[in-house]
Amino acid sequence: MCSTENNAELQPKSSDSALLLELKTRRPPSLVDRAGCETWSVDFSPDGAWFAWSMGHGIVWVVAWPLDSEDNQKGEIDRGDKSFSCGHPVWGLAFGPRPPKSAAVAKAAAAHPTKASSRGRGVLLLATGLENGVIKVWNVFTGDAILDLHGHEGVVRDLVFPQNGTLTLISSSRDKTLRIWDLAHKGKKVQVLTGHKDWISSCSVSSDCSMIASVGRFDRMVCLWSLRSYTFIRNLTGGTHKTLYLLSSCDFSPDGAVLATAAFSGSSWWIDLWDPYTAERLATLADYFEDYGQNQISAIQFSPDGMNLTIVTDDRALRIWEPGKRGMVMQTKRDRESNGLCCNYHPQGGVVATGTRDGHVRFWKAPRTVPSLCHLCRSILRDSVSTHQIEALPLPKRIQEYLTYRNIPERLRTCCSDDEEEEWEG
Repeated sequence: MCSTENNAELQPKSSDSALLLELKTRRPPSLVDRAGCETWSVDFSPDGAWFAWSMGHGIVWVVAWPLDSEDNQKGEIDRGDKSFSCGHPVWGLAFGPRPPKSAAVAKAAAAHPTKASSRGRGVLLLATGLENGVIKVWNVFTGDAILDLHGHEGVVRDLVFPQNGTLTLISSSRDKTLRIWDLAHKGKKVQVLTGHKDWISSCSVSSDCSMIASVGRFDRMVCLWSLRSYTFIRNLTGGTHKTLYLLSSCDFSPDGAVLATAAFSGSSWWIDLWDPYTAERLATLADYFEDYGQNQISAIQFSPDGMNLTIVTDDRALRIWEPGKRGMVMQTKRDRESNGLCCNYHPQGGVVATGTRDGHVRFWKAPRTVPSLCHLCRSILRDSVSTHQIEALPLPKRIQEYLTYRNIPERLRTCCSDDEEEEWEG
């Protein structure tokens, strides 16, 4: 079911200079502060023209981006706000293939969504993972539900479309499995990946679409899978020093050369950076705190240029870290009520969206840095060259370490004193 009713309201930005705007959900009084209102997932479309968020109680809202653009009211495609009623709480969502640039092609695709979706062109898809294990796939332009994918026996926690534009969907679930769906065949061809011993918290796909990474919340497994042969590659171990901890999130760098994983225990959270080709832990960023069990890390994501890593924790709305640097590039003030759950960058960078436990969405101004020529060369090279191939080249040791990200200090802390923390604010 699709509706164009306005289910949320814009709020002006607060005194925090990094906050651009906030979307607050309008709910009936009977649903306020009730379980099920959480925003578990947010996403921008591949071309950055749409934004979707799960606003709780089984509703997903899709809006044209930017929100205040006059162009949203023009063109042959309906650019109005849309809400999708999924019938069950939505835990994961992801936009599918990039829509065509031609308005005429897009209009024809909207009129024939099944034919267009089978070719992977001319239609913008939105996949929603539900609490009952079903994945509903929607045509954003028309608001129609195209497919219902059945197979998972637990909450569908995360969804990812590979960046190659194909109609392939990867899902991870609390039923301890990942599934790879071929939407071109209406989801009838399914590959099931098994090996986790408990809930899967998150999954990510490398930029060359060769590997899938997944993290188990309770089994503390960081698994790598082949997206080409649908087989298990390896389990990354040795990245933490805690006996009792939980894994919450993972993300590949845009060039696929680094995998970041997030974990937390009762007294700290930390991020490990891995080389997925060699299984070597490259670096660890750790944060320690006095309030036991009050500062878990919920989500991480690399910026589109690979320069920064965004971090969402309980005690702050947002942190942004440049791997290898001491301290944060940006961090918001302490806010115990923010309770961030997810984050996502705009494809062109500059904006980060975060979802919160109360069902709201905030948009933050992310730092923009002009990448160095060294960084650009490394990103382009590592997008298609593995670590083993780099190590085989007759290069000076310093250059080889830079290309393989081994120039990052092995252990870093977020801050050491309140004075230093003030210096790193914003």
